[in-house]
Amino acid sequence: GRRKQMSSLFLPDYMFGSFSEITPEFLLSIGVRSVLVDIDNTLAPYEAPDPNQKVINWFASLRANGITAALMSNNDAQRVHRFNKSLRLPAYFDCKKPSTKCYISALSRLGHDRAETCVIGDQIFTDVLAGKRLGLRAILVPPIRDRKTFLFKIKRFFEKPFIFYFKRQQVKKQFLQ
Repeated sequence: GRRKQMSSLFLPDYMFGSFSEITPEFLLSIGVRSVLVDIDNTLAPYEAPDPNQKVINWFASLRANGITAALMSNNDAQRVHRFNKSLRLPAYFDCKKPSTKCYISALSRLGHDRAETCVIGDQIFTDVLAGKRLGLRAILVPPIRDRKTFLFKIKRFFEKPFIFYFKRQQVKKQFLQ
């Protein structure tokens, strides 16, 4: 019913401990040829202006396996341009996620259909929700270094039941196999 539909907008399809654990082999095995990736707390902490070697190597391995990528950020142009300088990816700033506007632009720019595209991010109410609203699959990673503001603590609190539900479903799936 409608309630099931609503809750599925907030449920990631997969969860990994870090972006670097999401291998090109895994992405290709689930039919993903294009990824839309959040920057802050997904690839790097807010205060890191540039990508580290792990980030650079990860995008290189995606590229080597024919997987296209774009950066999707709610942060400002200055932050996104600086972070993207060495990566040279299609990059979108001030996305106002969970708005889907930037995602729609990125989809047409990368040229893969929605079934072959997934979003990767650390927040359910921005990254996962934006992707799910477009019918994309979503991969959630824990935040690298969380902001300690009151608003962020509230958001993380409301994410907990969705994360718990996801993990419970995974246990059930493993049990049934």
